[in-house]
Amino acid sequence: MRLSGRDVRCVRGGREIFSGLDFEIEAGEALAVTGTNGSGKTSLLRLIGGLLVMAGGSIGLKGGDTELTLPEQAHYLGHRDALKPALSVVENLSFWRDYLGGEASDSAECLAAVGLDHAADLPSAYLSAGQRRRLSIARLLAVRRPIWLLDEPTNALDRPGQSLFAALMGDHLSHGGLIIAATHAPLGIAARELRIGGAR
Repeated sequence: MRLSGRDVRCVRGGREIFSGLDFEIEAGEALAVTGTNGSGKTSLLRLIGGLLVMAGGSIGLKGGDTELTLPEQAHYLGHRDALKPALSVVENLSFWRDYLGGEASDSAECLAAVGLDHAADLPSAYLSAGQRRRLSIARLLAVRRPIWLLDEPTNALDRPGQSLFAALMGDHLSHGGLIIAATHAPLGIAARELRIGGAR
């Protein structure tokens, strides 16, 4: 599997964020997208995930499931945790599993993998910021997709949480997945760097 972008251009609110951007990543690889605030790191992830429309260039996937679009083969983990506070931890995860569809994993196993099995029945409103992040990470495991688009993925995680997530990312890559992460901090895994220039 290979994901690539050629001469990608992004315009938001009538302002060009970046242009002429090229990248390429293959199965088993991670790409760390770096740059100053406002340079377009999040916008690039959202373009790949189909959440924004490109102003120019192309983004393509070779070797994926030909029956599915690129966004249908990708998980987008934003810098904000998309959780319903009134639902329990396991109910939030079940909601996302049902919404995303596809090959689903056992919720209890996913929560155990991120260290939240003890809090399965707790309303998510009571979770700390780090626990909310762990629950969002569990969503990546609940429905298997080969492409992970991660926006500041280690945000709010303590050191043990960062180590745990690094292990999960390493496992994902070892099974042929690929990761593109917008980040200011080290990911804890081997990754090539794609630096986006400053805001214009």
